Amino acid sequence: MKQRTLKAPFGVSGKGLHSGLNVEATFNPAPENTGYVFKRVDLEDAPIIEALAENVVATNRGTVIASKSNKDIRVGTIEHAMAALYAAGVDNCLIEVNAAEMPILDGSAIEYSEKIYEVGLKNQSAEREFYVVKQRIKVVDEATGSSLIVLPDDDFSIDTMIEFDSPVLSNQFASLTSLSDFKNEIAGSRTFVFVREIMPLVENNLIKGGDLDNAIVIYDKKMSQEELDKIADVAGAPHIPNEQLGYLNHKPLAHSNEPARHKLLDVMGDLALIGRPLKGRIVATRPGHTINTKLSNQIRKELRYQNVQAPVYDPNKAPVMDINHIRELLPHRYPMQLVDKVIEISDNYIVGVKNVTSNEPFFQGHFPQEPVMPGVLQIEAMAQVGGILVLSGVDEPERYSTYFMKIDNVKFRQKVVPGDTLIFHISFMTPLRRGCAVMKGYAFVGEKIVSEVEFMAQIIKNK
Repeated sequence: MKQRTLKAPFGVSGKGLHSGLNVEATFNPAPENTGYVFKRVDLEDAPIIEALAENVVATNRGTVIASKSNKDIRVGTIEHAMAALYAAGVDNCLIEVNAAEMPILDGSAIEYSEKIYEVGLKNQSAEREFYVVKQRIKVVDEATGSSLIVLPDDDFSIDTMIEFDSPVLSNQFASLTSLSDFKNEIAGSRTFVFVREIMPLVENNLIKGGDLDNAIVIYDKKMSQEELDKIADVAGAPHIPNEQLGYLNHKPLAHSNEPARHKLLDVMGDLALIGRPLKGRIVATRPGHTINTKLSNQIRKELRYQNVQAPVYDPNKAPVMDINHIRELLPHRYPMQLVDKVIEISDNYIVGVKNVTSNEPFFQGHFPQEPVMPGVLQIEAMAQVGGILVLSGVDEPERYSTYFMKIDNVKFRQKVVPGDTLIFHISFMTPLRRGCAVMKGYAFVGEKIVSEVEFMAQIIKNK
């Protein structure tokens, strides 16, 4: 799949939930590999803030990110916009905003979603990179009882459960099994607040822009009429009898489980801080911005340590190219044929496999007492896989060969020994020009990178 961005810019405007200021935000197309970035156009030099988990600085009633160089340069309440972009499949977007928070709009993501679909998306040249969940991940907050569990799956889905000690809003469940359902099923679900929470939030200088048009307000625990009237005045709500528990809104609930759906929306927005789409199933119990961003940060740490995931290898699946097909493309033969099969191939990348056995001839001298595959042969193996990628795209490939021209940035991270299965991921760094290919190669054993290289090869017609 290719990365995507917006076909055209669009704008939104409205009150900031916490500041009460009028906020304008413009969503712009962005170059490939940009990700989601916010630009504070109201500040000198219009600083950029990357929407990544390591840049989160606050999670109280919303997710707040800050510039790496200056933590005072912030943008908050980003989760609704992030969820809409993520669900629509937008990979790269520049959001210009003239305040320290995004507009709350109606308390949901529906306006963002509708405008994304109005302007449409366009494909870009770079391949889309996913974070593929390969084993169970769990984060827990012992103090609140919140937990997020991520399980391997072929696609993205979320199950969300919420629980409150409330006669009005107790237990609710919501799920999303396909991102294509987000706009109709989830995007219009509004944020919510309990009446008993309003005064503490006001005293903390928050929700200056909150009202009954941008949040579901829940009156669930009886208080004195005087106290209730005071809170109603702060919220711009009509006075009601203090015995009348329930939802206090101009607009009725869109769904009976709208609060649970909104919590699901928040999870999606916070998981977008991973910086790439996720393939996995999420089970969220009593989620909130703190634990959501904790999970995103945990995954981001893994990606910063190793920014490329090992390809998924299923030995039971038939290869794209077996050894006989490979021999039709490559001139190499024993003992120099160092790729056994190809399991994935596209216009821009290829994945090959080499099973390392104790019978490899180089182990006789490297080393007799401690057999280790020479690093130079790992690079040679990657070059052969890259050669298959190049030659698979030309007519009469048997009439051509590929030759090394340059090798750069070689790194060896751990030993390769008999019994290891090497998985090679080779991709073009630049388009093929004048018979020259510049490629990036990674070799994996299991989930770990064992070596990597950048190299240039030339296609030459055989004499």
